Amino acid sequence: MAKRDPIADQTAPERSGAVCSRVDGSDTHDAPAGRGVPDRRAPIATLKKRADFLRAARAGRVPCPAFLLQARRRAPDEAAGIRVGFTCSKKVGNAVARNRAKRRLRAIAREVLPGTGLAGWDYVLIGRAEATACHDFAAMRDDLRAALSKAHAKAPRLPDMSEKAGA
Repeated sequence: MAKRDPIADQTAPERSGAVCSRVDGSDTHDAPAGRGVPDRRAPIATLKKRADFLRAARAGRVPCPAFLLQARRRAPDEAAGIRVGFTCSKKVGNAVARNRAKRRLRAIAREVLPGTGLAGWDYVLIGRAEATACHDFAAMRDDLRAALSKAHAKAPRLPDMSEKAGA
């Protein structure tokens, strides 16, 4: 078993997982210089259960050049805040390429979702082969903002509970 180098872990936080460990921006040491802590309008949680990913897959899709966004408005009695998940299939590449792509997706979600995402929604970002790992980062950020506004605009309206009671 190889020994871990504590100095290497301090100088290269991406290896230790500190850079991408949280989507909610609570790791402030990894924020770029000159930027403050992200605006936290709604708490952001990570999707972990397969059922949540499958529900998002049945909902609306918005394609972008570097990724695919799946967005779903949750029922009012489900979890609170914004939830986001990330996935990359083996088509993206080997484990190194998939992890790099997911790391980039987490970074754009960390920057964009607190300001543009809506509470009560689930978002899944899916990496694309040959695109997510090498696409311009600023363009990916702009694509996510545009995709979120499209997803919110074309989302079906939730049925009003008072309408069900009268029927």
